[in-house]
Amino acid sequence: MKIVFMGTPDFALESLKSLYENNKNIIAVVTNPDKPKGRGMKVIETPVKEYAKRQNIKIYQPLKVKNNDSFLNEICCLEPDLLCVVAYGKILPKEILDIPKYGAINVHGSLLPKYRGAAPIQWAVLNGEKETGNTTMFMDEGMDTGDIIYQSNVKIDDNETTGELWQTLSVDGGKLLLKTINEIEKIIKTKEIQEIEKKYNQILEDSDSIFSVENANENEHKTNKNYRLQNETETNRNYELQNETETNRNYELQNEIKTKRNYELQNEIKKQIKAKKQGDNYTIAPMLDKKMAHINWNENAKKIHNLIRGLNPIMGAYSFYNGKKIKIWKDEIVSNEKIADILSRENISNIEPGTIIYVDKKSLIVKTYDSAISILELQAENSKRMDIKDFLNGNKFQINDKLN
Repeated sequence: MKIVFMGTPDFALESLKSLYENNKNIIAVVTNPDKPKGRGMKVIETPVKEYAKRQNIKIYQPLKVKNNDSFLNEICCLEPDLLCVVAYGKILPKEILDIPKYGAINVHGSLLPKYRGAAPIQWAVLNGEKETGNTTMFMDEGMDTGDIIYQSNVKIDDNETTGELWQTLSVDGGKLLLKTINEIEKIIKTKEIQEIEKKYNQILEDSDSIFSVENANENEHKTNKNYRLQNETETNRNYELQNETETNRNYELQNEIKTKRNYELQNEIKKQIKAKKQGDNYTIAPMLDKKMAHINWNENAKKIHNLIRGLNPIMGAYSFYNGKKIKIWKDEIVSNEKIADILSRENISNIEPGTIIYVDKKSLIVKTYDSAISILELQAENSKRMDIKDFLNGNKFQINDKLN
């Protein structure tokens, strides 16, 4: 089975490695163009491209996939049996989804229909979910709306960051994709699939049988097409066959036949693999907005904690101290009982949120609306990330000072 793999970041890399290391026939990889990155603006290749180069897999990097006839023709010429799409980064048009014989399969980092969209892993952490997972699905034109094939469940620890969950789900996604493809490979060997293949192969091989596909598919347009062939003179018929217009017409008809074949094959695969429609109880996981990273200390400790771990390592939640931005990368919630023990007082409700209520050589505790958090790792402007002990060695904080 010929596979074209489409993906870009490290999340997709684990799926590509899973297929390659299990001897799947990856005939090409499609990934985003290289981009300049960092202070030196050095051009960086995508993780998927780097791996594909090492394995000598053919690579495509189109600037766009919509309204790109050149790229469309290149993929058509590859005649893939299956597209595998994992965090590619662009929405695929119907023209591309229609190319592979057995359809397009996607790995999505959530338990669909929850968290459709660009940032499912981040939003699962931001919202304090206890569980998430991966979904493989047959792609359609909607945003993560295709029929579900398999799902895997992954627990989320209370202190787990987006980066940590990302890595766990990327490895799990590779396993789930491999399981999906293994099952499809079994199904395409079944009698039902082989009969569909045989029927359409015969139609495509015999140019005189092109129009017979209409009998096999509810006689669509049969009358008009047969009339044209049977009532023209032999001379005109031969002339039209040699004419470029006729060539294009036959090409379009063959594509129509292949589209119908693919539709039948994919429906039979969905039936045998027991793919299921998604329900209407979906949620959306949109791209993250940088504005959301500014910590509001008037929120409760759990929400602030989820913000900090949810934005680690993407952008980092931040606050200001003495007018300078500090990013907070890791923290833990401090219970009211522990606060009472540290401060030797039970009621801290009259302390304003954002106030530093405790500091020593290895800890920094900040008041929230309902409790407090202990900062474990942070980063000052124009500096590197540090654990709190190292940070406090060179930076002074005072009790009753405020983060804002």
